[in-house]
Amino acid sequence: MMNAVLEKIAEIGIVPVVSLDSPDQAVPLGKALIAGGIPVAEVTFRTEAAEESIKRLSSELPELLTGAGTVTTVDQAERAAAAGAKFLVSPGFNPAVVKYCADSGILITPGVNSPSQIEQGMELGLSVLKFFPAEQSGGVKMLKAFAGPYGGVKYIPTGGIDAKNMTEYLSFDKVLAVGGSWMVKPDMIRAGRYGEITSLCRDAVMTSLGFELMHIGVNEPDAGTSMSDAEKMDDLFGFKVKPGNSSNFAGACFEFMNTQYLGDHGHIAVGTIDVGRAAAYLASKGVATRAETEKRGPAGNLVMAYLDVEIGGFAIHLIRK
Repeated sequence: MMNAVLEKIAEIGIVPVVSLDSPDQAVPLGKALIAGGIPVAEVTFRTEAAEESIKRLSSELPELLTGAGTVTTVDQAERAAAAGAKFLVSPGFNPAVVKYCADSGILITPGVNSPSQIEQGMELGLSVLKFFPAEQSGGVKMLKAFAGPYGGVKYIPTGGIDAKNMTEYLSFDKVLAVGGSWMVKPDMIRAGRYGEITSLCRDAVMTSLGFELMHIGVNEPDAGTSMSDAEKMDDLFGFKVKPGNSSNFAGACFEFMNTQYLGDHGHIAVGTIDVGRAAAYLASKGVATRAETEKRGPAGNLVMAYLDVEIGGFAIHLIRK
C-alpha cells in the first residue's frame, strides 16, 4: 500500500518547487497555493530561509502538504523533518541520506536518472523516485524505457517541466506527479504577486486534468428508437452508426441509449488525463463520484465514474482520454 503522503501527492498531481528568501514569504505563498488548488509545496534548502519557512507552513497551514527539497546532507534531512516536513526530496541519490531517512521512517524521494540509481532505491525499499533533471535526461521516452525492467516504480519528474509539457508526463501511468517552479517563480514571490501565483496554479490544475467533452448520451425509450435516431444523424451529417449492446453511437460524439439510464435526458461524458485525480479535484469542490458506477483498470486505477450531480437534466461521467 502506498504511503498516505504519496497518495495525496498523486491526487494533486503537481508539486510546486519553492525557493524562499525570507520566512515571511512562506505563509502568504502557502495561502496562494491553496487558493489555486495545489495544496502542496516543496521548500528547497537552497536558501537559509528554508527551515523556518517549513516550520511556519507546518504550524500555520496544516492543510498544506509541506515538504523539503534539495536535501543533500543528513543534517538537512534531520532539520527538515524536525521542522515539520512531511516529505523530503533530493536532487540526486545520496546513499547516506537515503539510508538515514529509510532507517528513521522519513519519506524521501531521491533523484535518479539511471538504472543503477533506480536499483539503489529499490534496494532500500523505495517505489517512488524523483526523475531529475527530467527533460535533460530523456523525458518521457526515458521513463518508458525504465518501465520495462522496473515496472513497479513510479516517478515524480522535475526539471524542465512547465505548463507546455506536463500533460505529456502526467499521461504516462508511471508518473505519480510532476514537480516544477513555473507557477512560483522567485521574482513573483519577491514582488508579492500572490494573486498571479494563485491564477497560474488554477491554470496548471486545469491543464493537468485536461478536461474535454467526449460525447453526449441521449436517453431513448427503446432500442428501436435509439437506432432510428442514430441513423438520422448518419443520414443528415454523415456520423457513421456504431451499434452496441446498450446503445448506438453516431460518430464519436453522440450516443443513443437503448433504455433510460442516469440523467433525466441522458449523460455528458467528460474526458480527463487521469480519472482518479479528476475525482479527487472534484471532491475538493463538493462533488463526489457514484460508487456503484465506478470502473477500474487492471491496476486498480479509476477509469470511469458518474458524478453525483446533474447539469441541465444530464448526468455527468468521467472517462479517461
